[in-house]
Amino acid sequence: MTAKRLEGIGEYYFSQKLREIDELNRQGRQVINLGIGSPDMPPHPDVIKTLQDESAKPNVHAYQNYKGSPVLRKAIAAWYKTWYAVTLNPDTEILPLIGSKEGIMHICMTYINEGDDVYVPNPGYPTYRSAAKLAGGNIVEYTLEENNNWLPDFEKLEKLISSSKTNQSTRLLFVNYPHMPTGQLPTQSFFEALVAFAKANQLLIVHDNPYSFILNNRPASLLSVEGAKEVAVELNSLSKSQNMAGWRVGMLCGARERIDEVLRFKSNMDSGMFLPVQLAAATALMLGGEWYDSINTMYKNRREKVFALLQLLNCSFSPGQAGMFVWAKIPGSYKDGYALSDEVLYTSNVFITPGGIFGSAGKDYVRVSLCCTEQKIDESINRIKTSLKGKK
Repeated sequence: MTAKRLEGIGEYYFSQKLREIDELNRQGRQVINLGIGSPDMPPHPDVIKTLQDESAKPNVHAYQNYKGSPVLRKAIAAWYKTWYAVTLNPDTEILPLIGSKEGIMHICMTYINEGDDVYVPNPGYPTYRSAAKLAGGNIVEYTLEENNNWLPDFEKLEKLISSSKTNQSTRLLFVNYPHMPTGQLPTQSFFEALVAFAKANQLLIVHDNPYSFILNNRPASLLSVEGAKEVAVELNSLSKSQNMAGWRVGMLCGARERIDEVLRFKSNMDSGMFLPVQLAAATALMLGGEWYDSINTMYKNRREKVFALLQLLNCSFSPGQAGMFVWAKIPGSYKDGYALSDEVLYTSNVFITPGGIFGSAGKDYVRVSLCCTEQKIDESINRIKTSLKGKK
């Protein structure tokens, strides 16, 4: 028998779907996967060289400092200063993570008591919900709507908070901008309003910020708002912006008190990252603007082709989205995004993500990843054209 904490926690959607796709491929279907946001390109050659050079040294294979290498923490601080205009103390306000997904779980286990309300966006990253539930939290959804530019409605959110009957010391509010899955960009005025709202309602904001460099020429951090460290922590990652998803390097940034609190939990869960990986990550964070320009040029070209694919399916979308996906509304002839996703998979051997996996507010949408070559996207378009002709 499994523990009660797993009740209501299903297997991650993509874990299940990838098994189905593997089975279709064993049948010879050769499915093109446009579903998952895992960069298909390598990191910069200098990053790989650092890993190779450092891992060949005899003295780098021991357990590491629980707070991470000072070299990496200083590189994170410099990166935040250069790109976000945020000053962080590398000794006290930065905690390297084995991926930011790990950080979500650590934060939940640090602050959530059994039955505490946790506010999660709908649509939003499913891990916020599952991690909070595993920690014993009571999930309270706040709905994001297209007609409000996928931003929280603070008036409705305040009513949700004021109606809570729980007596808790810390209320967590998960936010994520640039938003996944919708690609909505934040404005400075929104970030300022968010910090003010958190102060007024005694919230701890957990801002998840892994997409700020992708198809966006103005990376922004919530911590740039004056007073944000009093009410917010920010997760960030090298998975997307540095093409290092499998390396598992992330970070938590915030006030010293928050870093120390999360470290109390984290230090009992792992023994730190392999030092050469940390040093390679520091190299990645020192890359200049030409690196981000190069990956964004590629994503922009791919996005144009994805737009054409979605137009074939009569989906509507905003052309100004950030991040490595395109979020699109399905035509009214389909029951929901699952129906369109399955039709495309079974008739064209192309997988696109149904928006409903991100919450009920995403049921009339689909999401297409840009983490696939232009040639693969072209092939997907040709397959869909062929299947559409067969329907006529």
